[in-house]
Amino acid sequence: MDKREQIARMAQTKEDEMLLARVYERMTNAAARSIPASTCFLSKREQMLAAELLRGQDIRFYGGPPMAEREICCYLPDYLDESWLESEDGPIAAVRASYFEGDTLTHRDFLGALMGCGVKRETIGDIYVAEGRCDFLVTREVLPYLLQNFLSAGRTKLHVERIVVPDVSVPEQKVRQIRDTVPSLRLDGIVSSGFSISRGKAAEYISAGKCELNYAPCVKGDKQTAEGDVITVRGLGKIRLDAVGGNTKKGRICVEITRFL
Repeated sequence: MDKREQIARMAQTKEDEMLLARVYERMTNAAARSIPASTCFLSKREQMLAAELLRGQDIRFYGGPPMAEREICCYLPDYLDESWLESEDGPIAAVRASYFEGDTLTHRDFLGALMGCGVKRETIGDIYVAEGRCDFLVTREVLPYLLQNFLSAGRTKLHVERIVVPDVSVPEQKVRQIRDTVPSLRLDGIVSSGFSISRGKAAEYISAGKCELNYAPCVKGDKQTAEGDVITVRGLGKIRLDAVGGNTKKGRICVEITRFL
């Protein structure tokens, strides 16, 4: 199977197909010329598709802080090591937007303000909001524009400056640990348990196309889940199935779930 056929088979949408074609061309051309190259920021699902397409090739994913959700796909020739990625000459830049601590701003406020400023979503990495400041990652190409034009989020004035990637402040992720029993490992049952909603309501979210299993869309409530699976539901959030235990006397399955708050 040639790469065009593989891309067509993997892609679920025309956008997927175009993205994968760009990623493949950029990475293989860079490897052939022994020069560094990188993509725009990719979602977890897009990263999984790119990793499958480029399996066996010397690529890596990088998003700044460890455990970043949105990352670029990049190729580094032998004469560069990973420290180059977080240098001033690297492919991404970190920005800190400071504001009056009395104002309350959210991730959605900053993402909306950035896109309203004329910046495309694919050039924006993770956004970390804390009291009085927000650190975020962008592709280096848009940095000069943002430093001059990203002056406010809503009515809140911002002071924007570049910082080095290691100085990005990542707030501690708040989670809730859930121990429960479920009749089976069906997706709708795990969603019901993890988000404390009825199984019928969980099935509605899934059939409406609002659910992703391991970052891939899933509309089948009877899809079986397994330890380590990550489930996101639009409007509810994200959970992870951490452990599957034994059965109770009534035949229900013991599970441990992390809900990200």
